[in-house]
Amino acid sequence: MSWCLLLIFAGLSLLGLPLAVALGAAAAVTLWIYDLPLSIAAQFMYTSVNSFLLLAVPLFILAGQIMERGGLSERIFSAAEVVVGRLRGGLGHVNILASFVFGGISGSAIADVTSLGPLEIKAMTNRGYPRDYSAALTMITATLSSIVPPSILMIIAAASAGVSVGGALAGGLGPAVLLTIGFFVVNYVAARRHGYGNEVRVGLREGTRTIIRSLPSTGAPVIILGGMFTGIVTPTEAAALAVAYTLLISVLVHRELSLKSVPGLLITAGRTAGTVLLIVMVASVASYVFTVDGLPQRITGLVLSLTTDPTLIMLLLCFVFILVGMFMEIIAASLILIPVLLPVIKTVGIDPLHFIVFLVTALSMGLATPPVGTCLFATSQVSGVSIEKLTIAAVPFYVVNIIVLAIVAVWPQLVLWPAHLLTGL
Repeated sequence: MSWCLLLIFAGLSLLGLPLAVALGAAAAVTLWIYDLPLSIAAQFMYTSVNSFLLLAVPLFILAGQIMERGGLSERIFSAAEVVVGRLRGGLGHVNILASFVFGGISGSAIADVTSLGPLEIKAMTNRGYPRDYSAALTMITATLSSIVPPSILMIIAAASAGVSVGGALAGGLGPAVLLTIGFFVVNYVAARRHGYGNEVRVGLREGTRTIIRSLPSTGAPVIILGGMFTGIVTPTEAAALAVAYTLLISVLVHRELSLKSVPGLLITAGRTAGTVLLIVMVASVASYVFTVDGLPQRITGLVLSLTTDPTLIMLLLCFVFILVGMFMEIIAASLILIPVLLPVIKTVGIDPLHFIVFLVTALSMGLATPPVGTCLFATSQVSGVSIEKLTIAAVPFYVVNIIVLAIVAVWPQLVLWPAHLLTGL
């Protein structure tokens, strides 16, 4: 049954059908071929999205839309320029830091590329950075938004695995900080070796004015994540707080967004969220087929026949996740992989929270890799740089990604320590 579903899914995807349609049709055809009632599909699809936690997904998407239109992105970039702009490779560092902060509000890599991306690429090329390097750095740093809390992918993966969403979001800080440091190092070395850009020196008075001007925008992740990790609000309530706060700042403080624009933002966010949640719905039917077919048990037996060492298993999965992320949309990939691999993880004694954060970190790399990386295509579109040039320019950052993944695989405390510290798990 599992092979039947996967082969039909692969065939429909190659024909160009949308991912959710291909996966849903493959699951439905498999149920029909094996004479299982199709009513099961409707039941699982309804149950999979009938979740208070998943309400956070459309809300964080809406918050990202408001940030893009309300001027918060520009002010986050300006604040980052004051903080790290005077270092060698200054605007590259600004790009990295701005994406980290932006991810702490929107939780969406695509939102980062489409809102901050044009601003970052233009600023860097005006300061003498090659356009392909500027675009590649923008693309790779955007993937931080899928790891930094409140990552939409982390919420979906944690909810699917039945682990603490708050714990998974907090655990994502470890890999995100390590990746950020790695990107800083690569950018510094590249700028020093090739003479990219100049230090961005901002005077004390101007810098102070910029920081004060950006405080309402940069204060958003502090309020949202602080409320969530202190237990004052749940992740879903934090998402609602993100919408309310960004809307308030955009309309009343920055005054760059009118209330007349809100219905249009709601429609856009609803369409995006509908695409994401449709994948969640059809993936639940595919997971049911895998379970009935006994695929998780067979995979468990296969892996344990190779090794029972948790570290080796995580390193093996690192390779698997990178390959899967290159060829599949990462939300669908996570929802297919989690029910199949979670029994293996539990059997060998790996903490499920560590596994979920590791999976999300690994799959997030697929956002920036060919042939189907969504950030790769989005960055190519906003920058005008070909996918081939983007990929070549991003190679040093891919290396950083792989090194960090290996560290996360063998060092669980990088994930578990911030989760325990911030959520008390």
